[in-house]
Amino acid sequence: MIPLETIVPEDEKKKMSPDFVRISAASAMALRMRSGRFTRDFDFGGINILLNYDNGCLADCGYCGLARTRPGDYEDKSFIRVEWPLVDTDEVVDRMTTYAENMTRLCISQVTHPKSHADTIEITKKLVAKTDTPISILCAPPVLNREKLQEYKDLGVDMIGVGLDGVSEAIFKQHRTDVPNGSLKWSNYWDIINLSREIFGEWKVNVHTVVGLGESDKDMMDVFFHLFDNQIFPYLFSFNPEPDSRMGDWERADIKRWRRIQLIKHLIEKYDLKPEALAYDADGNLTSLKVDEGKINEVIEHLDKGIPFMTDGCPGPDGEVGCTRPYGSYKPSEQYRDFPFQPSSNDVVQIKKELELEEIMNK
Repeated sequence: MIPLETIVPEDEKKKMSPDFVRISAASAMALRMRSGRFTRDFDFGGINILLNYDNGCLADCGYCGLARTRPGDYEDKSFIRVEWPLVDTDEVVDRMTTYAENMTRLCISQVTHPKSHADTIEITKKLVAKTDTPISILCAPPVLNREKLQEYKDLGVDMIGVGLDGVSEAIFKQHRTDVPNGSLKWSNYWDIINLSREIFGEWKVNVHTVVGLGESDKDMMDVFFHLFDNQIFPYLFSFNPEPDSRMGDWERADIKRWRRIQLIKHLIEKYDLKPEALAYDADGNLTSLKVDEGKINEVIEHLDKGIPFMTDGCPGPDGEVGCTRPYGSYKPSEQYRDFPFQPSSNDVVQIKKELELEEIMNK
């Protein structure tokens, strides 16, 4: 991995952050910077921007579309399998002002690069000067410390996200450390998670977790319980392989496992489900879910509304999810893995079939 102290040549600064950022295709549509439509109509106001550098992200995670050793030029690489066009930062800010009534959340996604912190500060200052849209930062722990996190808080950033992704130290090491240019540290990520919780407060920090990187069900649930015990939100993603990445041929988590993990995370969050309600086999695969008889009807009601299967994301001004990241875990042609809107009754019928809940409920 290239040292963070690397000096970026002057001739590589033409379309780099902070003057330019990459923006998700969905965000570009919401800001009227690109035409297009979703496969279903729904309101979308969660804007996601990604810092951009000609020499890219200096990390090399095995599953990431921006990985240094993934073939192709950096500017042509996808991120979570969708296009991220390069746009002028000032235009993004101006359009957020123009369409302010539709904006629900803005998230600045950092990359592991020596300029990430300073550029995040400059972009944040531009945003808070012109818009009241709540701001999150999906941070790059290798470039941060207590003082830098405090700077974000003092500027008005209200939520910090950390892309832990691999939920066990072994999985983290396999995909983020034992790779050609990998030197990310599990301990560093948890240091930043804990510092963020201390600085930003309860339910103001989120940790991204990815299902399908080789973790067991127990690995995933143990992280959920730990985070909820510390008033930190886990946000859930389903691994979706990037073509030509080192994990491009990696098998995805099957839909049944994914749906069950979604449901149990919801039960931990909303129904105070305890670890002893879950049983596993010797490999950590979930075998049983015991729900108190008095709560089953309420759980089923939530299930009937499809609530546990909606996208996790930072809240908007009304307290509802403001960042819904459509197509973050699946292709547009596929069944929604997480729904950026409330699922329809037909969706719920399909979800119940996928869950096969009778196999594990109260066994």
